[in-house]
Amino acid sequence: MKQNFTVRQGALDGVEAFLSVARHRSFRWAAGELGVTPSAISQAVRALEQRVGAVLFIRTTRSVGLTEAGERFLTRAKPAFEELVAASAVARELGQRPAGLLRLTVPPAVVPILLEPLIASFCQAFPEVEVEVSANEELVDIAAEGFDAGIRLGQFIAADMVAVRLTPSFPLVVVGSPEYLRRRGRPERIDDLRQHACIRMRRSNGSIAPWSFVNGKNPIEAVVSGPLIAHDFPTMLGAAVEDMGLAQVPEPIAAGPVKAGKLVRVLEAFAPMAPGVFLYYPSRHQVMPKLRAFIDHVKGRADAGDKPRIHIDDTQTPATKMR
Repeated sequence: MKQNFTVRQGALDGVEAFLSVARHRSFRWAAGELGVTPSAISQAVRALEQRVGAVLFIRTTRSVGLTEAGERFLTRAKPAFEELVAASAVARELGQRPAGLLRLTVPPAVVPILLEPLIASFCQAFPEVEVEVSANEELVDIAAEGFDAGIRLGQFIAADMVAVRLTPSFPLVVVGSPEYLRRRGRPERIDDLRQHACIRMRRSNGSIAPWSFVNGKNPIEAVVSGPLIAHDFPTMLGAAVEDMGLAQVPEPIAAGPVKAGKLVRVLEAFAPMAPGVFLYYPSRHQVMPKLRAFIDHVKGRADAGDKPRIHIDDTQTPATKMR
């Protein structure tokens, strides 16, 4: 038989008064414990009895006792109320100091260039906070999926999100391996890409992203073709290192292989600027201490001059479209 678990509005009103009276067997002692008048306790218990539909106390001029209904109600209500009090205490504790599980959703490319230098020092500074990093290129509803915040490379930040800048803007660069460029030649113009194998990325909405360029102040989008379609920047970068073709990726991601001589930058005069890396979360008014501690920790590392250079901007306009 299906049970109806609907709790009527105000069903918990008077329970604390009932438990105090049951514990002390006195309306006056209960009033003293709860800091109200005996009349207020009596009214609360009377209202509870009316909602329950049974008399809970036997009252005389000399004593207060529990009825059978009162005894049964006490047996079930006392542990339930204690659990509610404990749950409130736990929630209050998480709302007052950095503690608990901090869940972040990030693209895989962000982890080595941004998070790895930060996570270790943050966990050391805040040992009561556990950090869970979900590396995923897919855009997720952070509130619905239970994340505290997201970090993205040039994504669309919805109007109801607070965006916090983590890095300065950086160029999107086209790179290829020395061996690939030796075989196919070095492109000098955007139109030259028609003759090249270009490693492309499929966006989370299913479309394949065009490559972005600037010619002077004019933005240009180029539809390119090639042998590989990836879903993340590290895969694109790895394919370029393996001589499969050219890839367009954020400059910080390509910096290591370029410095090591594994990749070479081309078409630098046409490189557009990406807005950088942003942390975003639903509302400034809902920031828990654990997330605020993470934001402040990143800001502190930036002020200390740590690399990569991190910049915090809590005044960022929320509605910001980023490629």
